[in-house]
Amino acid sequence: MNLEDEEITFVEPVYAPWDGRRVPVTLLGGYLGAGKTTVLNEMLARTDVPIAVMVNDVGDINIDAALIRRHDGDTLDLSGGCVCCSLKNGFLEAFGQLRQRPEPPEFVVVELSGIADPRSAAGLSNTPGFVLDSTVVLVDLDQFMELEGPESVVADAVRTQVRAADVVLLSKRDLVDQSMTARVTARVEEIAPGVPILPAASAHSAAGLIGLGARRPILDVGSGASLFDQYRTRTIEIPGTTTRAALDDLLDDLPESVLRAKGIVQIETGELLLVHVVGRRRTVESLPMAESAEPTDLVVIEV
Repeated sequence: MNLEDEEITFVEPVYAPWDGRRVPVTLLGGYLGAGKTTVLNEMLARTDVPIAVMVNDVGDINIDAALIRRHDGDTLDLSGGCVCCSLKNGFLEAFGQLRQRPEPPEFVVVELSGIADPRSAAGLSNTPGFVLDSTVVLVDLDQFMELEGPESVVADAVRTQVRAADVVLLSKRDLVDQSMTARVTARVEEIAPGVPILPAASAHSAAGLIGLGARRPILDVGSGASLFDQYRTRTIEIPGTTTRAALDDLLDDLPESVLRAKGIVQIETGELLLVHVVGRRRTVESLPMAESAEPTDLVVIEV
């Protein structure tokens, strides 16, 4: 599905579902064959929280049969309380299907088509009940230089996807040597300066990074080697009440190695703020009453 060409006839509701709670949305992009299906299946197999997955067409995504409990029209009920909705009837309509559910998912992962521009989907993700959390783009180490090369007819589409990323994950590491990894990394840095580029050692680690899209980061997605065998996680203690100026200073001082940071901070006015850093994007916003929670330390993931 090309989101730019989609004719949007769906009328968004004026009400906020789930008493005003917003569900974080992670967009998963990458050209055809980059490994999005493998990562999604890995995440669904290991997660123990309810996730909603949107795909271009249920038949195309090849969700593992062992994960499917029930097939109802354009929706699959999956194990672990998850649900998978088809996007073939429209991006916003799929969000509308989720809004009809009495309980919201923990977060939403949208698997974009191999040729889609993630920026188009990003603009549609901030729909009632949902808020864009991050855009993760998979880059196939084995094919990227050819796909993005001067004679490739899809080079513009590939570059557009990379430029839209908050985080780039390098997939298919087992198919290339260190020299090719270095070449691809250097080229991606040229195309999207400042965007974190991370090697996905396995589908498990890539799924874990996507799982960080949850409101409160899921630091691992199951048994086996920890996601953070590759990346470092730490917490920055924040006093029970701080000032907005002190919070801004803390965030300004975060090193460039920080991939993601999340936390709920209470400032001197009593207001709760959701702090969210992903790649080069940073937001600090008031936490709606429907999402009120106890203040937390700042969870930081860095390379």
